[in-house]
Amino acid sequence: MNILVCISHVPDTTTKIKFTDNNTRLDVSGIQWVINPWDELSLTRALELKDDASCGINTVSVAHVGPVSAEPTIRKALAIGADNAYRVDTEPLDAYQVAAQLAQIVKAGAFDIILCGIESSDYNGSNVGGMLAEFLDLPSVSGISKLEIKEGKVHITREIDGGKEMLISPTPFVGIVQKGIAKEPRIAAMRGIMMARKKPIQLVDAVQTEPLSETLEFEPPKPRPACKFVDPDQPGKLIELLQNEAKVI
Repeated sequence: MNILVCISHVPDTTTKIKFTDNNTRLDVSGIQWVINPWDELSLTRALELKDDASCGINTVSVAHVGPVSAEPTIRKALAIGADNAYRVDTEPLDAYQVAAQLAQIVKAGAFDIILCGIESSDYNGSNVGGMLAEFLDLPSVSGISKLEIKEGKVHITREIDGGKEMLISPTPFVGIVQKGIAKEPRIAAMRGIMMARKKPIQLVDAVQTEPLSETLEFEPPKPRPACKFVDPDQPGKLIELLQNEAKVI
């Protein structure tokens, strides 16, 4: 079996986000870029499966849609342990366009399991995995919190309201992964970092695809108000603030 993990290139969650061009574009100056956390956990689980000889995983590859500036993030995935990397050379504009570009990589390869994080930590759209399955006409399973391979069959656990659902999926399929798929993201060792420098990133030409949505403007959240202190002998004042200002009770 071969696994393909689709990865996003996102700002570190501690980054202070700023916008430019009248709040229509992200100001990328000074941003620390990382692998999207859900994708990083997907990659970790894929590598864990490969490490277990009984699972029969031959290769773990990663794919990304984006410009050359994303290659350091892709190389981090290679350093963690991915065997191959693909980059579609185009600016990601929306989920539909990204899914269309990823689909051509899957069609050209021989992948049995295609994993996507449930969402990216920048746009939180939760759309790419489902759209990718539609482009490929493959079954998809969402909300995966556990993935195992036993006797050549893919066993999946999903989180559902009030419990868990266990099922066996045919291959190939698209798996949409949430937290729980792996305990902690795998950290690249020095040997992996050195090897990643020599591994090629296969450049894929973009297919002509028009995005279905357009970003008109970003609106930063309002600054938090100053903290108010209430005398412990005035509980009524605290209740009033919680009711009328915070509106939490």
